Amino acid sequence: MSYWQTFFSLEPMDIQKELQQASGFLNFDLLAKSIVEGFISGMHKSPFHGFSAEFAEHKIYNNGESTRHIDWKLFAKTDKLYTKRYDEETNLRCHLIVDNSSSMHYPKQPQQDIDHLNKISFSALAAAAVMQLLKKQRDAVGLSVYSDTLDYYAPEKGSERHHQMLLDCLATIATQAPESAGTKTYEVLHQIAEKLHRRSLIFLFTDMLQPEQVADKLFEALRHLKHNKHELVLFHVYDKATEYNFKFDNAPKRFVDVESGAAVDVHPEALQQSYEAAIEAYFKDLRTTCGQYKINYVGVDIKEGFDKLLTAFLVERQKFI
Repeated sequence: MSYWQTFFSLEPMDIQKELQQASGFLNFDLLAKSIVEGFISGMHKSPFHGFSAEFAEHKIYNNGESTRHIDWKLFAKTDKLYTKRYDEETNLRCHLIVDNSSSMHYPKQPQQDIDHLNKISFSALAAAAVMQLLKKQRDAVGLSVYSDTLDYYAPEKGSERHHQMLLDCLATIATQAPESAGTKTYEVLHQIAEKLHRRSLIFLFTDMLQPEQVADKLFEALRHLKHNKHELVLFHVYDKATEYNFKFDNAPKRFVDVESGAAVDVHPEALQQSYEAAIEAYFKDLRTTCGQYKINYVGVDIKEGFDKLLTAFLVERQKFI
């Protein structure tokens, strides 16, 4: 079993029931908004001034114009129709891609809320938070979700109905674990690349756990995503304490590959040194290869919160426009 395969589960997972009962995800939209609001309030002297769609001035509404930007509060005060003219008017298109294979549902949590996230719930919330920022800028957003197949695809749109549809999809994958779903990232990414015809900013959320023999195919697919001048950001999500540092007590444990079902019985202390050396080399090689192919790599520990990821989004958005 290769060190980047998914043998991090200590027992077969049955998290779907637990996640569905979790009170923390009853209002996924509100939770995503609170993450964004907390992030924005924590930005003091931000280099991204104006990203929240501050308008420059009002202008009189003319018959036939869209009513989308009418300032209704001002109408209530003046009984006249004015629209907001914004500082930034962009046509940015963003496509979010989320890996929903079984390995992304690690680690098993006693409860599922903002303080107890696994890789898929972290990624789904992060994607929803990015959507909130895109919504503030009136940008178009699309979504793809995959495991061993392309499970969901929605093209880039900017309507409220579309936004709610994508949020519903993200809430679903955060609270429902697939049954032993494998990963065929390289096949699915080629399919998605063929669907993206207009220049887009692409964010891929994945743990990058792939068999060694498909590494070249995976990067071929990532390069395909960059065709037509797309910009690609790889958010490599992982649980640093166990998937990188391998911090387990030394009681005998059975590690189960949640995708193949293969298992190995070990004393963690006997594996820790060699495992950590191997995983460090893998991460280094991953960053290096991404750099060679001009793929923006962002490693994200799910225990560290969302600020690093959202900051990376703002940086890439500013560069893209």
